[in-house]
Amino acid sequence: MKYNYKDLGLSNTKEMFAKANREGYAVPAFNFNNLEQMQAIVEAAAEMGSPVILQVSGGARKYINKEVVPFMAQAAVAIARSKGSDIPVALHLDHGDSLELVKDCIDYGFSSVMIDASHYDFATNVAKSKEAAEYAHQFDVSVEAELGILAGIEDEVSHDAHIFTQPEEVEEFVKATGVDSLAISIGTSHGAHKFKPGDNPTLKLDILAEVERRIPGFPIVLHGSSSVPKVYVDMIKEFGGELKDAIGIPDEQLRGAAKSAVAKINVDTDGRLAFTAGIRKVFGTNPKEFDPRKYLGPAREEMKAYYKTKMVTVFGSEGAYTKASK
Repeated sequence: MKYNYKDLGLSNTKEMFAKANREGYAVPAFNFNNLEQMQAIVEAAAEMGSPVILQVSGGARKYINKEVVPFMAQAAVAIARSKGSDIPVALHLDHGDSLELVKDCIDYGFSSVMIDASHYDFATNVAKSKEAAEYAHQFDVSVEAELGILAGIEDEVSHDAHIFTQPEEVEEFVKATGVDSLAISIGTSHGAHKFKPGDNPTLKLDILAEVERRIPGFPIVLHGSSSVPKVYVDMIKEFGGELKDAIGIPDEQLRGAAKSAVAKINVDTDGRLAFTAGIRKVFGTNPKEFDPRKYLGPAREEMKAYYKTKMVTVFGSEGAYTKASK
């Protein structure tokens, strides 16, 4: 092992989820691909007193360089502490597609990993998830698995249609695998083009309620939970971008889920949209600008401001830990 996550100042997700479930909120899990996005996420969380999970997919890890990621996570903790904040920060592998990747991320200081074997049959999903959990638990690393399949596209993950989680399978799955949290499919969707305008996105809260009844107190995860805010879709178009009209999951439905057994909600697309809108606005209003600080900085602030609002309207996680002075 090159890095132990505890030496980087990181936390696993066990106590984060337990506290979230006790107090009726969900922990924000935001994906990042570069320095400015990481800064936006951790600054927003520190200023709001919210726990946070920094997520990277396998593709994002390759883009950033796996040698760099641990130090970015360590820097994120340092940023939070510099603001006087005691929030816990986790570093999570999103949609890990193999045990080899899971092991490598643990070796590189990740405090939480996802093994995504949801596209296999039930028995194979159980076997692969159990193997990942047994390995990770040797190092006190949290493990997330998935039952059911979300439609949409996110990095290397692509599926054409939903396969909703079958509640009657969750007890056996959790008991057989020993995982620490479970991602379920109840109507959320990956990517920016989740639903067309005029659609009525509705979460299958009956499935969530039945899952909660069968595994009470067990941390549930929702993937693909971006709301695709119209303000950013419009801003991207206004300043020269091309983006199909789309809508996401309504904030009020996600907030309702966060008050139940949902301990973690994943958001990636919304951050990308806010960040891209911020950059396009700079170039659209000042086409002569070529200083990266002058367009990446505003993009970071746009993303940060949006996520601070999201922590209130969706997660309900604001003030869960000592709020830092701004």
